[in-house]
Amino acid sequence: MSLPKILAAAEAGGDSLTASIPDTWMQGRTAYGGLTAALALEAAMRSQPDLPPLRSAQIAFVGPLAGEVTVKTELLRRGRTAAFIEAQVFTDGKLGLKALFVFMVGLESSIDYAASARPEVPNYADAAPAMANPDPKFFTGNLEYRHALPLEERHTPDFMRWVRLNERDGLDPMVELMAIGDALPPAAMALFERPGPISSMTWQINLLAAAPATTDGWWLSRSTADLARHGSSSQLMQHWNADREPVMSGIQSVAIFV
Repeated sequence: MSLPKILAAAEAGGDSLTASIPDTWMQGRTAYGGLTAALALEAAMRSQPDLPPLRSAQIAFVGPLAGEVTVKTELLRRGRTAAFIEAQVFTDGKLGLKALFVFMVGLESSIDYAASARPEVPNYADAAPAMANPDPKFFTGNLEYRHALPLEERHTPDFMRWVRLNERDGLDPMVELMAIGDALPPAAMALFERPGPISSMTWQINLLAAAPATTDGWWLSRSTADLARHGSSSQLMQHWNADREPVMSGIQSVAIFV
């Protein structure tokens, strides 16, 4: 079941949203984090009318989520420029994800600066397929990946790939970005000498476009580990549209169990 179908079947009422996560969206014993974060964002956006664009999100992956989940939202504050909405996702009454979303109107400013350089990578149409996974219960079957870095760089803690959802019609672009934003493996996995479990702990996101858009559903995603030590990794995350214009940036903390 695709994300648009999951959302279409979800039951919303007031400050809550209930949805069923199928087995095809799992990663181990929990649902894929990008999916649960997207469900939390969808619930937050439905809870308040006429919200300005999403500007920032802080997400904590507290525990495993699977099967039927309920998202509960609370408006913390809404002023003239910004709205702060908290969203919590539960399975069987147990908290699995907690998020704070900040929606903010655009402001007139004399400041106009962008540090992100346009990545010089192959266009998605020319890039080779990546990350094929035969497990039907693993979430990557709902996405398509293509390589962006040269072959000799694919074993460093710096992953860059083109990513898109197989089905995305009708999705709000912010929800779509949330769903693909965590789709790469944690970059520290490139350093592993043997397979082992790994888990995202927190995710801080900044949206860089009020109305992000791309071509054919393709987004360029990059995760770069800047430190991996004592069972914890910090990684920087960047996302561009098909024209390689910056749309989202972030940082993530990842637990490493090897």
